[in-house]
Amino acid sequence: MRILLALLLLAAPAQARRVVSLNLCSDQYLLLLAPEQAVAVTFLAADPALSAMAPQAAGVATVRADAEAVLRLAPDLVLAGDWGAPAALAALERRGVKIRRLAPAEDFPTIRARTIEAAALLGEPQRGAAAIAAMDALLSTPASPPHDALALQPRGWTSDAGSLMRAVMQQAGLHDLGDGRRWDLEKLAANPPPLLVVPQAPGFPSLATEMLHHPALAAIPRRAVSPALVLCGGPWTAGAVGPLAR
Repeated sequence: MRILLALLLLAAPAQARRVVSLNLCSDQYLLLLAPEQAVAVTFLAADPALSAMAPQAAGVATVRADAEAVLRLAPDLVLAGDWGAPAALAALERRGVKIRRLAPAEDFPTIRARTIEAAALLGEPQRGAAAIAAMDALLSTPASPPHDALALQPRGWTSDAGSLMRAVMQQAGLHDLGDGRRWDLEKLAANPPPLLVVPQAPGFPSLATEMLHHPALAAIPRRAVSPALVLCGGPWTAGAVGPLAR
């Protein structure tokens, strides 16, 4: 822990005071590590179905991925993702605005690295170290012996190697049977997995998840994960492991 904090302190630049985020993942890092510096985030940040930091987003202004809209906020740092808003980001860079892109994190070692990076950018190394420590505490419980399960996404898509969901399942002691392809109702009924890992049901009817309610699948045990924990890899993702490991 002391070594981690020392590394964060060494990496920390001058603290940004006005930060705008143009990506859901960077929204959450900003709201986790430096909410006082958040001038604006995307509208997705306040959606609890998508964002683990939705409560922290309450009261924070939202902004479109539009260069002029961002410039009016006079940020000294703009956070973005590896993709999305290329025209706006290019225009902002031409105007001399400091842009930092946070690459996605698809496993827990990368989440640690990304948290260190974000904490350094925001001048909040101690908060970064605390977030990592809290994540590691949630991950410290030994996983149960591996057993098979299938992570089923909306419309029947499954996870593949290198995905964040696969990393979460491995941490929980689950061997994911998915192959990155779509499993239709016939395939699931003919090859029922011992356990289904499914997204937490939305509060409204959805054709994308209708298959999960079919009687042919009713006997398959299932565990639910909030999409907000696994759409973007961050320290909050550790919260998805416990419900799967029980």
